[in-house]
Amino acid sequence: MKFNEVAVVGLAHVDAPVVVSSAEFEKQLLPTAERIGIPPGMLEHVAGIQERRWWPEDVMPSDAATMAAEKLLSDTGVDRSRIGIVMNTSVCRDFIEPSTAAIVHSKLRLPGHCLNMDIGNACLAFVNAMDLAGMMIERGQVDYALIVDGESSRHVQQQTLNRLRQPDVDMEAFRSEFATLTLGSGGVAMLLGRATEPDDHRFLGTVSVAATEWSHLCQGQVDFMKTDSRTLLAEGVTLAKKTLRLAADAFDWSPDALDHLVLHQVSAVHTRKLCQTLGLDPDKAYLTFPHFGNIGPASLPYTLSKMLEAGLIDNGQRLGLMGIGSGLNCAMGEIAW
Repeated sequence: MKFNEVAVVGLAHVDAPVVVSSAEFEKQLLPTAERIGIPPGMLEHVAGIQERRWWPEDVMPSDAATMAAEKLLSDTGVDRSRIGIVMNTSVCRDFIEPSTAAIVHSKLRLPGHCLNMDIGNACLAFVNAMDLAGMMIERGQVDYALIVDGESSRHVQQQTLNRLRQPDVDMEAFRSEFATLTLGSGGVAMLLGRATEPDDHRFLGTVSVAATEWSHLCQGQVDFMKTDSRTLLAEGVTLAKKTLRLAADAFDWSPDALDHLVLHQVSAVHTRKLCQTLGLDPDKAYLTFPHFGNIGPASLPYTLSKMLEAGLIDNGQRLGLMGIGSGLNCAMGEIAW
């Protein structure tokens, strides 16, 4: 889907306050690692993740999303009464029902005419919500769309550490849950609106491709996630190659066209393989996973927000958004900043 009149009005993130190092995880897993022959330093040396963040135990996903949204609304000064829809895209939810979006809607004191709903599609949900919001803005259905995401990896990682410390854990079980230890926590919010000025930050849309025959490669519950990391990487990159061809046609991309790569953050291995296979310049990719881990669907907009905070993006630059989510699904798009 391509857009002509959609703009990124604002973007904000919040960091979870509890820093948890990979060294701390490995210390807890040392007896298991020594017994099954896992070399030390895998999380940091292979995945490239030095640490991740946790929220305090009483912080819910809706709290993280609301904190980011309040920061965003304060920064932009947009009247809440003009927000026509709020979409929550987090993998983590407060409850099965009601929707986390409804809880965020209440906490933000948004008006009754503002629609609210959860959008779920693993790590691509935020980008998918940007597309849905863009359609509504372009059709004139809403003036502003608020997209939020609050992720918390604390519970699933604590449960995973408990399981991996058991004396019957073998190499296969360890590998299947290893990716869970790369997750992180955080909150992010984006406000989309109608582009009216030449210097507006225009969201041009996305293209996407599915390969759902691989939907079994990463499956998660509230307290458990199993991942075939090797096959997921190989098939994800293969899918990304197909998606890049569509994006090149849709947005007139060439190897040097993009000023920045805003990637879904997974690991050092994933980023290196993706850039090598697609012929992308890794120096154009700002990395957040070393200190914040993989924050699920929040990670791509969270990384963009970190880039803006650091003053790395100039007006007129082209930003390539690229994400792969379990399912498998891949989406790529562009923001003309």
